[in-house]
Amino acid sequence: MSMNSMKMKRILEDRLVNEEYRTSFNRDNDTFRIEWKETKQGVNVKLPQIIAKYNERGQVAVDELVNHLNESLTLMRKEYNLTGMEKNIFPVIRSTSFPTETKAGKSLVTKDHTAETRIFFAIDLGKSYKLIDRDVLDKEGWNEEQLLETALFNVRSLENPFKKDTVAENDFYFIATQDGYDASRILNDSFLEKMAENCEGDVAIAVPHQDVLIIADVKNDTGYDILAQMTMKFFAEGRIPITSLSFIYEDKHLEPIFIMAKNKPKRKD
Repeated sequence: MSMNSMKMKRILEDRLVNEEYRTSFNRDNDTFRIEWKETKQGVNVKLPQIIAKYNERGQVAVDELVNHLNESLTLMRKEYNLTGMEKNIFPVIRSTSFPTETKAGKSLVTKDHTAETRIFFAIDLGKSYKLIDRDVLDKEGWNEEQLLETALFNVRSLENPFKKDTVAENDFYFIATQDGYDASRILNDSFLEKMAENCEGDVAIAVPHQDVLIIADVKNDTGYDILAQMTMKFFAEGRIPITSLSFIYEDKHLEPIFIMAKNKPKRKD
């Protein structure tokens, strides 16, 4: 039996039974939402992405999603402190279209990054993390600079294991540890510089979704085409998509680019 959005919606509703939850379905953008009735805090799920995973992996994909949703909703109710939890504070990369305010009306702490991406901050709670809002910052007397320095220090402390793939003489390096901060490693300047030093061609970087960082050593025009196709595929499949555009990395600066088929990239104005 083929799966569609309505069938997946009903499966999720059946699996997420709780009198304190409210679920809804937005037909226009194929999104399923589950939230706490009292606070309206919740999670949105892009159903086409879940259906694709279901078609590939079956019931296991649904089980993993249901566990993730329950954990995320539970964590939303937990109180937490920044002081004493400094080692658990990390930056997370999101698209510039990602909401900067919670459904409950709380303003999230953010910092500008590129024309396509924005930095948010999270406190790691084990199996998941919670984005940090300004109320928590003010309550504990932290400022944004202190939060940024703490988060960047922690992301630099992460290991950076990568897998290498060479296609048409172009080298592609993938970091996908599934620790929740793969894309965040784009903020580790010393790591990027080290990788760039070993590249022979143009250095391009992509963060199509939260759970992958791609560094490309582009040595010919075909390399740009491959990177564009790769980034679009990852973007479409990611649980938390960020951007389908790539970045040229020069002098510690990231410049978003459009990659046209069989042509070198055009810088985004």
